[in-house]
Amino acid sequence: MQQTLVIIKPDGVQRGLVGKILARFEERGLKIVALKMMQVSRDLAEKHYAVHQGKFFYEGLVNYICSSPVVVMVLEGHEAISVVRAMVGSTRPWESAPGTIRGDFALMGLRNLIHASDSPETARDEIALWFTPNELCAYTREMDRWINE
Repeated sequence: MQQTLVIIKPDGVQRGLVGKILARFEERGLKIVALKMMQVSRDLAEKHYAVHQGKFFYEGLVNYICSSPVVVMVLEGHEAISVVRAMVGSTRPWESAPGTIRGDFALMGLRNLIHASDSPETARDEIALWFTPNELCAYTREMDRWINE
């Protein structure tokens, strides 16, 4: 099973969309193996967005994710990274298809509600950045055999 990191950004928390977003992932069959709400430190934000350092939008990304609490989770499932990315929609919310999280709930660029890892390598690195190994819960759900077999 593949794991991926998902962050419900400050606009998702402030707009009260956490439950709706979580429900979509669970209804799809993805398993939550880690979940926490937190205020992001500047240091953590800079590490998370290091790949964008030096770009014109970097400072805005860092300031924005530190502006209000976020909900961070690790989701697990078959092809979880591509499944989650498809569910999230385009980075530019106005280009996101209806039925995607961004297509249904977001309008603006930075205010695009959610972050999702884009590759297995990124997921591995991001999960390690946001969670310690003992924060990940390995467990079996009876319904997993109905979803994954």
